[in-house]
Amino acid sequence: MQIKSVRRATVTAAVLGAVLAALSACEASQSGGAKNGLRGPHAGAGPPSAVRAGPVGDPGRVPGVGELLQAEIPADSGQVVAVYGEDKDSADATVVLYTRDARDARDARGTRDGGGWRPAGSWPAHNGRSGWTRDHHAGDGRSPVGVFTVTDAGGVLPDPGTRLSYAQGRDLYAPPRYWSPAYQHDFDYVIAVDYNRLRGRPPHDTTRPWGDGRGGSIWLHLDHGRGTSACIGLPKDAMEYLLRTLDPARDPVVVMGDRPALLS
Repeated sequence: MQIKSVRRATVTAAVLGAVLAALSACEASQSGGAKNGLRGPHAGAGPPSAVRAGPVGDPGRVPGVGELLQAEIPADSGQVVAVYGEDKDSADATVVLYTRDARDARDARGTRDGGGWRPAGSWPAHNGRSGWTRDHHAGDGRSPVGVFTVTDAGGVLPDPGTRLSYAQGRDLYAPPRYWSPAYQHDFDYVIAVDYNRLRGRPPHDTTRPWGDGRGGSIWLHLDHGRGTSACIGLPKDAMEYLLRTLDPARDPVVVMGDRPALLS
């Protein structure tokens, strides 16, 4: 009996340690204010009115995104969550969901001047408290610039009706009680950004294919009104809308960075 108790305690400690590692990697900011896995209408609150996203330009391109990153968006993608950071050292951002149908995608592949992207929702947001970087490392306080798939979600609250895989549990996502009350609902809903993680695993999985030094557990999650460790914070209605709208069959991706980096 004593041996079994020790084993149970060891397993419990290991699970708790992994959860805390995921949470702290995503949101250590409460005390301070290259891609991985590419290619791979619902009920609820609707999106608010659109806000400034970027120049419209070529209708076959996501507004405000230059050729370099545009080329990394899968040809068949029908949904793009664009995160427009205000500046490379700023924590302020705007998130816009763009959509196009299958015919639009075919037109874009064939002519490069068709396949227009249409805004479906726009929200104020926050990124890493120190801004953005093309070479993200753990603890730098910056969000990574790039194009990333989104495949897995979860949170403290039950599945609101998403097509993404969803892992729910307070023991998996609730922040530690010693965190400030302002941060206690950050992980009510989370969507994992496929940066330095294994697709098809729940967001709280801490496996890092590139090593721990490159950071990880970068999520879209609820906003707390200021910059994060590297995640993107959005209003609750935005998270609910994205969870109910993103569809793996439409190859959704996140395109994220500060505005100058996105255009380069």
